[in-house]
Amino acid sequence: MTIDHRLAALAHLYRVYDQFCDSLDNLACRKFCADCCSRNVTMTTLEGVYLLQGLDAAQQAACLAALRQGADQIVFRPRYTTNQIAALCRDGHDAPEDDLVHGGSRCSLLTAAACSLYGLRPFGCRCMVSRQPCATKGYADVDDWVLTVNTVFLQTIEHIDRPGCFGNMQDVLQALGRDDWQAAYRDGRPSTEATRLITNQPAPVLMVPPVHQAKMKPILAEIQQGLRFVS
Repeated sequence: MTIDHRLAALAHLYRVYDQFCDSLDNLACRKFCADCCSRNVTMTTLEGVYLLQGLDAAQQAACLAALRQGADQIVFRPRYTTNQIAALCRDGHDAPEDDLVHGGSRCSLLTAAACSLYGLRPFGCRCMVSRQPCATKGYADVDDWVLTVNTVFLQTIEHIDRPGCFGNMQDVLQALGRDDWQAAYRDGRPSTEATRLITNQPAPVLMVPPVHQAKMKPILAEIQQGLRFVS
């Protein structure tokens, strides 16, 4: 499975999810609403490559420089991937609590309260679809059905990005900004040493509750269409 095949699958998943969001009613999310845009965004290495490939050399340099500003601030760094949590739940264990950092500083990639990389943004940004402005409650108000769909997409993106890594956006992009590390990733031998990243895992089971299984079938069929790129 080449990186180009995985990128094609990721692009398909993004399109399917964007179409899903277009079908939702009463979303508060809109341009210049950036209440949830913090430095706590997580992503996979595949999404990082997708983002960086959409920029020219000068834009890449500006993006990485922006992320380096305030890099010493405390941000959310996950200890578990989505599929690791799915495996624990499958085996009857409670989902582990992560060291979630609430709030945090605003994302350094914002320009006048708008994402400067909107079309290339990772799924962690795409899936923040709230029914009311996040400032109202201090967090995104996301419907349970949407949370189920989000989880399946997170699992699938992680699954196709193996043996890639997962972590905070600034850590993923800084790692990929090193030519030696990105080359190792593209060769299928990335190292998590000194990166603050964790290794992606296969999807052990899709976390779809019984109440949503019938409703999820057409979306799963669309997802499966994208997986043909990596089969």
